[in-house]
Amino acid sequence: MKFHRRALLSAAAAVPTLAAASACGLTAEDGSDDGPLTGLRIMVPNSPGGGYDTTARSIARIMEDEGIAKAIEVFNLEGAGGTVGLQRTVSEEGNGDLAMQMGLGVVGASYTQNSEAKLTGTTAIAKLVEESGAIVVPVGSPFQTIEDLVAAWSADLNGVTAGGGSSPGGPDHLLPMRLAKAVGIDPVQVNYVSYDGGGELLPALLGEKVSFGASGVGEFIDQIEAGQLRVLATSGAERVEVVADAPTFRESGIDLEFTNWRGWVAPPGISDEDVQKWTDALTAMYESTAWQDELEKQGWTDAFMTGSDFADFLTDQDYTVAATLQELGLA
Repeated sequence: MKFHRRALLSAAAAVPTLAAASACGLTAEDGSDDGPLTGLRIMVPNSPGGGYDTTARSIARIMEDEGIAKAIEVFNLEGAGGTVGLQRTVSEEGNGDLAMQMGLGVVGASYTQNSEAKLTGTTAIAKLVEESGAIVVPVGSPFQTIEDLVAAWSADLNGVTAGGGSSPGGPDHLLPMRLAKAVGIDPVQVNYVSYDGGGELLPALLGEKVSFGASGVGEFIDQIEAGQLRVLATSGAERVEVVADAPTFRESGIDLEFTNWRGWVAPPGISDEDVQKWTDALTAMYESTAWQDELEKQGWTDAFMTGSDFADFLTDQDYTVAATLQELGLA
């Protein structure tokens, strides 16, 4: 498992907060300071079965198994590329028991969906994982390699369709756009079909309603292992262990590296005690063996970051994505 140096530094900085956890939020139902958190709610702003949903439910399960929290409610609030959930989060000002699972896709959707709410208006809690993207085809596809796909795509822009589990501006949209540009295809000409999360993209892929899918590796592990889907290439700097046979773009002669990320934010205006409560809980979860096992199982890369580091990261991502979408004429 490869860890980012900055992530480890952030985690190390967060460790002292665990010693103080009994004084700042890990409070039992009876009001004592030595029990699991209760009353936590995690909003997933797209459909069940996608990357956000998988991440949120994995974390909730581990937090419960580790005794960090109990009876966590994970619920889906779909719509507009995640911005329905984002608007709900912003409107819940001061609610210290709610957090939203989010990531790069919500950043982009806040612009392409003309959302009044932006992630910079939430309370940054933690960045959790990064994930390589994957170009995936159904097993019956004529494309055996990424080179096969690029050749057919270049010859027939309208006939080769890309599907993704995010709206324009999200990672599943940005990945084929960046790939197109890297292989000499005008991104504006890409025939992209948007689905609301990996849960909706999967049946479209299996039903061959799109020529290829662009999404995170972890979205389709079960179908890949079952031989229903084939990974043509991954977008990170190194091969992904769970699909080790698939080359990276660079190994395939394509000058492109691209990763998605996911994290948690809370409503604006929550108390310092509630920020600490979430930070301590996620730090304890992060340090568990179960979480390290989940990272390996899902093909995720550790990217743990909290506090002002994550807030600064969100601000930078907001600026970068907005500039990219302006270049594509989408914002």
